[in-house]
Amino acid sequence: MSLDTVAEDIRDEARARAEEIRAEAEDRADEIVADAEAEAETIRSERSAEVEREIEQEREQSLSSAKLEAKQSRLEARRDLLEEVREDVEAAVAGLEGDKRETLTRELLDDAADEFDGGSVRVFGRAEDKELLESILADYDGFEYAGEYDCLGGVVVESDASRIRVNNTFDSVLDDVWEDNLRDVSERLFEEQ
Repeated sequence: MSLDTVAEDIRDEARARAEEIRAEAEDRADEIVADAEAEAETIRSERSAEVEREIEQEREQSLSSAKLEAKQSRLEARRDLLEEVREDVEAAVAGLEGDKRETLTRELLDDAADEFDGGSVRVFGRAEDKELLESILADYDGFEYAGEYDCLGGVVVESDASRIRVNNTFDSVLDDVWEDNLRDVSERLFEEQ
């Protein structure tokens, strides 16, 4: 064999081996690209799912926040309305006149008088009720009008001898009645349809 033939055989063998290496490299490159594309798709899918979860979570938080805000607004409106009702009731009680006012004042004074065993008893009341209280107190021994008390009506009665002070004002009665009936008042005002 000639040297040229041997060289040609070696070259052919080298070309064949080079072609084989190139083919293997292309196959490996295709595998790497396919793996990279698959991994990219997985990452894209995971990220998309994560973004969807975050959007859903933010939507839920926004909804919860809106519901809470609406509930607080509703409670505030109810509180304001109850306050208006209370003010209207106070105005109606303060506006009682004539026999009705005298009857209620006498009843409150009678209840307070039961706490005192004689001696000098001082009675305080609303400034506008001074004449009414003085006329009622004429029926009670040892009781005297002692001055003004900031209230809607009724009496505050005290005595040094017994160290007792009884608050039988319209305000204190209203406070008790309001507290005892607030739930019923609220239910009537805000009946759920």
